[in-house]
Amino acid sequence: MRKIVVTSLLAVCLATPALSGDLVLYTSQPNQDAQQTVDAFMAANPDIKVTWVRDGTTKVMAKLQAEIAAGDVRPDVLLIADTVTLESLKQEGHLQAHKSDFAAAYDPALYDAEGFYYSTKLITSGIVYNTGVKDQPQSWQDLAKGDMKGMIAMPSPLYSGAALIHLATLTGNDQLGWDYYEALAKNDARAKGGNGGTFKAVASGEKPYGVVVDFLAIRNKAKGSPVEFVFPKEGVSYVTEPVAILKTAKNVEAAQKFVDFLLSDAGQQLVLDQGYIPAKSDMAVPAGFPARDQIKLMAFDPAAALKNADDNKKHFAELFGVK
Repeated sequence: MRKIVVTSLLAVCLATPALSGDLVLYTSQPNQDAQQTVDAFMAANPDIKVTWVRDGTTKVMAKLQAEIAAGDVRPDVLLIADTVTLESLKQEGHLQAHKSDFAAAYDPALYDAEGFYYSTKLITSGIVYNTGVKDQPQSWQDLAKGDMKGMIAMPSPLYSGAALIHLATLTGNDQLGWDYYEALAKNDARAKGGNGGTFKAVASGEKPYGVVVDFLAIRNKAKGSPVEFVFPKEGVSYVTEPVAILKTAKNVEAAQKFVDFLLSDAGQQLVLDQGYIPAKSDMAVPAGFPARDQIKLMAFDPAAALKNADDNKKHFAELFGVK
């Protein structure tokens, strides 16, 4: 049996020697998901040994940028939270294109047209509410109503990448825009931390309503948590855990095989088994989710989101009085 080397970013400093192995992966997947992904890929490609490094996207990017500055880029492939981060790397010239034959089975909105990155799953943000409440919102606009004052929790886009993409998506929508966030601020919506803290606030009853990523609410509801999750009628924002190959990849062929595996039916079945919505449009959805055709994805442009990111953060911080 081939040995899989699991390396934590917390234990690896820039002074360490280059990682060994046929393919080096940097990922922000949860540890269990990353292990399953590597195991499945190696089972399908027994001639390739994978070494992987795992941490949050922000820390992965900090490490990668330090390696780029030092001229010692170690990963062949990235599998991280969002397309905005990869769009930034693309524009800076750090990625290489791979025209995967599997792309034809995907919505063109879910991958880069030139082949620089591909989405592997859908993690949407919607409304969660405590089952003890009287009113059950079905629309983003419902959270902006005056009687919601002091009742809403949401992750901060200054902290959460998914929340920043959510902000870019909703403010870019003609029916919502910045007026919507101004209404949330007027309602004293609590905007801090990440999705986990927001979910706990709603599940505990501290805040009746919240904005969180889908699987947190749906999985915990199945375990008995007193919550319901709503896919709002206007649609949902989403992150997609995209995969990309570094321009400096030392094993391009193995990296291409890794990308193709994630986009294949076997790779997308793994996503489903892990409890996420596969990016491939003909796949089923996990238990507890509505049918795929009932989940409306709002329009999102990674390049525009990247261009506006700093201004969006600044405007949000001023609006909610946070840093």
